Amino acid sequence: MLRIHLTGDDLARVRIAERPDPMWETVLSSHRLRDRRAPHVYGDWREQSRRRVGALPATLRALIPLTGYFPDFLNPPESRRGWEDGMEALRATPRRRLGAEIERLDTKQPLPSWVRALARGDRATLEQLAADLQRYHHRAILAGGVWRRVQAEVDADRALRVRHLLAGGIDGLLDGLRPVLRWNPPVLESDYPVEREVRPGGRGLLLVPSFFCWRLPVTYASADLTPVLVYPIEHAEPAPETATALGRLLGATRARVLRCIENGTTTGELAVRAGVSVASASQHARVLRDAGLVMSMRRGNEVLHTLTPHGLGLLPDRWH
Repeated sequence: MLRIHLTGDDLARVRIAERPDPMWETVLSSHRLRDRRAPHVYGDWREQSRRRVGALPATLRALIPLTGYFPDFLNPPESRRGWEDGMEALRATPRRRLGAEIERLDTKQPLPSWVRALARGDRATLEQLAADLQRYHHRAILAGGVWRRVQAEVDADRALRVRHLLAGGIDGLLDGLRPVLRWNPPVLESDYPVEREVRPGGRGLLLVPSFFCWRLPVTYASADLTPVLVYPIEHAEPAPETATALGRLLGATRARVLRCIENGTTTGELAVRAGVSVASASQHARVLRDAGLVMSMRRGNEVLHTLTPHGLGLLPDRWH
């Protein structure tokens, strides 16, 4: 069980990440590449990535086991600003930290000599790890439009969290994370492979929605790092890619509907904003979704619609 004990100061500092974290997504995707979980979500990606990547590099296999602990230095906070910032921070990891975190690896076999060298701070080995991670990131995450889908689904989840925050404050935001996370004030808890108590002590908590995280959240092992909770998003069904779906987009009403969805909206709200009936709003949203321009996620009795990157790109003030 994971329990995060939040004080009043922590609650005032709860944030939602503005965008998917490229290093968390890359590291967690290495789990999905090797396991068989959620074929309806990752199946096509897994098949294509295995062709592009081949076997996962030995450096990543050793440092990112399929289950259990992996070193915190693989996910530096700087990666929130972008992949290059994260890689720069990884390459600058202090020797003492490398040794301490590698020592925590739960290995049943003796560590390879290169891992022992990395633990001693060998810079050439660290550069090899960075190069392997960079190559894997390009082949598994950037190729084939994968990152666009990651961004679209994380953006959809973030839009939902913002709505919960606006409607119910921090309590509404945290309670809306069910069923993965359970908010029993002042403790946010979840099933977890080990017993873990996290006490931010006034530093707050950064919530990071993740595409490649599956079923259980992930957090840093070190209590010294800024408290971060990476949690799995719910996944939308992939939109069919058909020429007929794109052809149905023509028309002034549908263009207006697309604009109305820009900041996220329910079907009822969309009907009011676009000046159409609820049934018509639902139909327009379905056509836009089938064309890959809109994502729709059901929450209780409501359906929340948000734009994909392709949909955003069609808005007039985004043309270049």
